[in-house]
Amino acid sequence: MRLILLGPPGAGKGTQAQRLVEKHGIPQLSTGDMLRAAVAGETEVGLRAKAVMDAGKLVSDDIVNAIVSERLDQPDCKPGFILDGYPRTLVQADATEKMLASKDMGLSAVVELRVDDDVLVDRISGRYTCANCGAGYHDVNLKPAKDGVCDKCGSTEFSRRKDDNPETVRTRLQAYYKETSPLLGYYYAKGLLKQVDGMADIDVVTAQINEILSSL
Repeated sequence: MRLILLGPPGAGKGTQAQRLVEKHGIPQLSTGDMLRAAVAGETEVGLRAKAVMDAGKLVSDDIVNAIVSERLDQPDCKPGFILDGYPRTLVQADATEKMLASKDMGLSAVVELRVDDDVLVDRISGRYTCANCGAGYHDVNLKPAKDGVCDKCGSTEFSRRKDDNPETVRTRLQAYYKETSPLLGYYYAKGLLKQVDGMADIDVVTAQINEILSSL
């Protein structure tokens, strides 16, 4: 099973990817994690990436593609994998197709988590975490049982990401629609695109995805 999860920031891709990992025993591959692992492992492409980052520049598509290719060659990816946050652009999508073809791999499906922008902004801007254990909460949807006290560890210290505010979230959404949403048409044309209601309850979204995968 080889999957790509698509959807804007906060759509729930990470949550659903983790559930797929637990159910199917295949790795979730995010570009950030792969990049950090390649740099830490001092692989050839990791050293190239480190040099670019140390110079304060953005890592090029060529380097990112090489890191993904290197990761897909590892044994745990043989049964399948979940690509989360990659590809982001049509250029990366073309590179991914060529890369997988060279490895005699084919995508099983591309799953889009469809969301409502206004609800998504509220969802992201309202989330916060326990500063001690990292447990996640939300101003409306997931409050601690006791106000101001973490359910898991009892800490009273909480934090919010600086970019989890309405203005920044809308900017991130604009970037998604400009760069990544064209992938929907790209994969629809290939007969790979499947869509689920990302605004539904987390368990309902999981059930929708599992129904899609069971039909493949």
